Amino acid sequence: QVRLVESGGGLVQAGGSLRLSCVASGRTIFYVMAWFRQAPGKEREFVGGISRSGANTNYADSVKGRFTVSRDNAKNTVYLQMNSLKPDDTAVYYCAEDLRTGNTVDTTTTTYEYWGRGTQVTVSS
Repeated sequence: QVRLVESGGGLVQAGGSLRLSCVASGRTIFYVMAWFRQAPGKEREFVGGISRSGANTNYADSVKGRFTVSRDNAKNTVYLQMNSLKPDDTAVYYCAEDLRTGNTVDTTTTTYEYWGRGTQVTVSS
């Protein structure tokens, strides 16, 4: 049974940093992994993602230059390094997996088959 578990969320002041982790279990290989977020009253949106090899990444325009997605396949773990955080970054952050074996990092929620339960990130002004 595949399981994705996020951690690392919390409360941080604007301008600060956080690193989220997503540990995957239930299989030895995990494919394209991505981070999404959902703020209260808003739809879930793509943040960033990474191919299995790490060669391909994709980011939402709102986080480019501030957020970095990386992965450690030996640990089945994906990371989201968030710098220069803004109050608008406040949301529940979710980790997700796309089971397709290509390198394209898709931005649509319906592409992703497995999801974690999320971790709350709150950025105070």
